[in-house]
Amino acid sequence: MLVAAYASIYQIVQAPGYVAILQEMVHNVRIIPLDGRENLSGRIRQYGGESRGRWEGETLVVEVTNFNDRTDFRGSANIRSEQLRVVERFTRIDRDTILYQFTVDDPGTWTKPWSAEFALMSTEGPVFEYACHEGNYGLANILNAARAQQAPEAPERNNPQRSK
Repeated sequence: MLVAAYASIYQIVQAPGYVAILQEMVHNVRIIPLDGRENLSGRIRQYGGESRGRWEGETLVVEVTNFNDRTDFRGSANIRSEQLRVVERFTRIDRDTILYQFTVDDPGTWTKPWSAEFALMSTEGPVFEYACHEGNYGLANILNAARAQQAPEAPERNNPQRSK
């Protein structure tokens, strides 16, 4: 849930027994069961880990374990162990703000757990689809098309011999 440089909007939806978090960047959706079910076997590992949630009063607490060996944790793809465990806390502090807190515990990597927090602010409007821009050819093609539309006028303005 660490915010990206852009496309960092999250949509949080609660349904009976679950919370879903849609992340605008790469349109990833986390489905978080709230029913107290057991974690999957430690042999089953996932890119985003395995989330299990519960309510502690007004705070949603999510424990994430079972990250796979390809998980890129904050740009540290090779700096973590199979012991990585993240505990997240989501607390609504007013109508438009959720306090997001997390603690990272990985005794195979760090000497002690570390934590951080920041506010998630509400926003107006939809979550847009995150998509690449055709290898960044889009702008060049738009400009080429504009030049092609202008081409019939160009000889009149730019070629003094044709305007005679």
